[in-house]
Amino acid sequence: MTTAAQLTADAARLIGYGFRPKLVPARDDTYRDLVLRARADDEFAAAVQAVATGLDLVVLEISDRSGIVFGSTQDSVFAVRMTDYARRTGGEGKASERVLHALAHLGAATLAFPRPADLANETYLGRITVDGVEAFVREAAGRLAEAAAETDTADVATDQPGLEAAWRVYTRRARTGSTGDGRKLASSTTGIVSKALTFLADQGLLVRTGDERRGTFRTTPRYRTQVREAGVVMFDELLRLGITEISDGTGTVTVGWTAESLAQL
Repeated sequence: MTTAAQLTADAARLIGYGFRPKLVPARDDTYRDLVLRARADDEFAAAVQAVATGLDLVVLEISDRSGIVFGSTQDSVFAVRMTDYARRTGGEGKASERVLHALAHLGAATLAFPRPADLANETYLGRITVDGVEAFVREAAGRLAEAAAETDTADVATDQPGLEAAWRVYTRRARTGSTGDGRKLASSTTGIVSKALTFLADQGLLVRTGDERRGTFRTTPRYRTQVREAGVVMFDELLRLGITEISDGTGTVTVGWTAESLAQL
């Protein structure tokens, strides 16, 4: 018989695996056994949920493909705050920079899962590039500029983190650049997108597959879970823009997200 202490220890061990985002159950026997147990044993599953709650974590999914995936509450010590994100990506965390990174992540999610069916398909693998995401965000920024001009909101303060001001922040930033010794300018929009996708790869959400177009990545089941959780907020921004087709610089992608499909997430 499993004691309460052992049950809690095993639940905490499974939670611990979740902090190793690049590890999947297929590569670790203990991890796989704990995942199977959590899916088959209601008592153990409840213990996992209890440990997660105590750590201010929210279990989003436990599956054979992605293992345990969780998010953090706002008060959790494990939450990645903008200051932490800025430090990890070499930025300063300024409001204008937060806008650029937010758009980079929106662009990555959109190009990775442009249609509801893609996000619903557990075996679907999205493929994105740094140049592709940058091209999409720049196109979206241009549409925001046009919309702002039509509604006389062109003077929105650039230090506001809202999407309404993003076009001005983005279009004022150079797409590419280099320092005196030829290094890529990290603060360019291409540099910011590159840092955003690299961060996602470090978190086990993307996998870098090549260097074409400044970096090629594919999605992971863990990223699918995270995007599905945040999709209502992220893709609602697309609906506000009225974007039904986007370009990644090589071709046009049809965006299938609607208010009805968002309501089903």
